[in-house]
Amino acid sequence: MADSGDKERTVVIAMDRSPYSEYAFEWYMDNIHKKGDHIILLHSPEYHTIVQSPMVMADVTVVTDLLQQEEKEIKAYLEVLGQKLKSHNVGGKVKSVGGTPGEVIVKVAEDEGATLIVTGTRGMGQIRRTFMGSVSDYVIHHSHVPVLVCRHKGHESK
Repeated sequence: MADSGDKERTVVIAMDRSPYSEYAFEWYMDNIHKKGDHIILLHSPEYHTIVQSPMVMADVTVVTDLLQQEEKEIKAYLEVLGQKLKSHNVGGKVKSVGGTPGEVIVKVAEDEGATLIVTGTRGMGQIRRTFMGSVSDYVIHHSHVPVLVCRHKGHESK
């Protein structure tokens, strides 16, 4: 990456509670972070518990309880991300935006004037990626700024 001098860069780092996003954050910090970078740790929550629950159609109370539990977990995770910025002594903010993760990442990067997007990858095999799609593939193809996809060490496509 070319030296940008003292010019502040805005970097969106996609975080999803996975070891892959943790690795991407650490890789960025160890390899390309510059003093003065403004980091946006972006979480686009997916409501796994609700989607996976067989009771979703049966009971409104169950759905409400599941939503509240998911919200608590999201809030706790956002606090962890805030502490991550503090512990690394870097400027930035934590942001949570609902929606389809790839679309959210590209939109937030655009809205925030990002100069770089950093994301991890789960390393799905070609067949699975063909049927399910990939957040990193979407971001690469739709972003108007450079995208750094960090593949976790020892991670092989199947």
